[in-house]
Amino acid sequence: MTKHLYYEDSYLREFSATVIDRHTVEKRPAVILDQTAFYPESGGQPFDTGYLNDVRVLKVVEDNSAHIVHILEREIAGSQVLGRIDWDRRFDHMQQHTGQHILSQAFIAVAQAKTLSFHLGQDSSTIDLEIEQPSPGQMDEAQALAATIVFQNRPVHVLTTDRESLRSLGVRKESQREGEIRIIDVESFDRSPCGGTHVRNTGEIGLICILGFERYKGGTRVEFVAGNRALRSFQRDHALLKRLSRLHSAVPDAIPELMEKLLQERMSLSREIENLRDQVLDVEAKELVGSSEQTAYAATVRKIYSARSLESVKTLAQKVVARPGTLAILAISDALQVVVARSKDLPGSCNDAVKHAASEFGGKGGGRPELAQAGGVPADSLDSWMVALEKYFLTAEK
Repeated sequence: MTKHLYYEDSYLREFSATVIDRHTVEKRPAVILDQTAFYPESGGQPFDTGYLNDVRVLKVVEDNSAHIVHILEREIAGSQVLGRIDWDRRFDHMQQHTGQHILSQAFIAVAQAKTLSFHLGQDSSTIDLEIEQPSPGQMDEAQALAATIVFQNRPVHVLTTDRESLRSLGVRKESQREGEIRIIDVESFDRSPCGGTHVRNTGEIGLICILGFERYKGGTRVEFVAGNRALRSFQRDHALLKRLSRLHSAVPDAIPELMEKLLQERMSLSREIENLRDQVLDVEAKELVGSSEQTAYAATVRKIYSARSLESVKTLAQKVVARPGTLAILAISDALQVVVARSKDLPGSCNDAVKHAASEFGGKGGGRPELAQAGGVPADSLDSWMVALEKYFLTAEK
């Protein structure tokens, strides 16, 4: 079994070890050492990265025999190695994981909400709580309590016990492990079984910040950041707020009210624009009907457009055929789409017409008897498509 040096000292950055076995894992070379400071992925905390000699350690996992397997970028020569931990990554994980312990206990103190699971992500971390609808006030209170514990710079101890003595220590959750059980003790605040790496004092976390929360699987998922992540989050959000302030020549406190006003103005303008577009389409439809060709079937409007949306053409076709005795066959050349519509007083099915033309010239589509559309029309068949549609209706029974 590999000796877990990170249990003895989470701050150990370099160590010497002997290669005791070699494997291939995930199609890459991997080694097992007699001892290691590399933490394997476990308990919601990601693995460490770093180097063995000059070879990059890509991933670290624990096998069924409690050996720590180091998956490498390439083969490593020799049996003696110098291991170096990626310290920035390790310390970040220590801040997040210890922050989670504090925040989980804070939620119990504030809302009697137990932590069901924890995931330490690349940018933020999450805690799943056994509570359906926490209030924003409870979130604020839990965050404030967590901040107090951090600012008090309480010592973080590592205790060891067994299953029989576990409950007497007043731990926050039970453990199913056999043998020696490791307990993380945030002095006079939280005790919890945990095999992860943690800071020595809560002040090293710096800050714990809740980013948001949502309903999740009958409970609540809380997103948070701690330590340097909280600092980066503050810097990013502050820079964004300053940029918005400059863009709108307003103080930061006025931004929410200003944004609400701008959104209301935008909605009002959108409605006005939509009304104007509708009026323009009314005029266009009237002009098209006025210049339509009268056939044995109906007053027929046939026209090809470019750089126009399908929705706009469909609306135009419907306005054309709102008048009795009219047929509209409209196409969009660059999109290779066709719209066909007939007035309600005319026979024939637009859906059938489209399917008939598609079977003869390619493309596909469908719709209702009074309105149908097609797409994927071959570019060299667009005119043929429109002629075929018109011929279909000329043969329709009246």
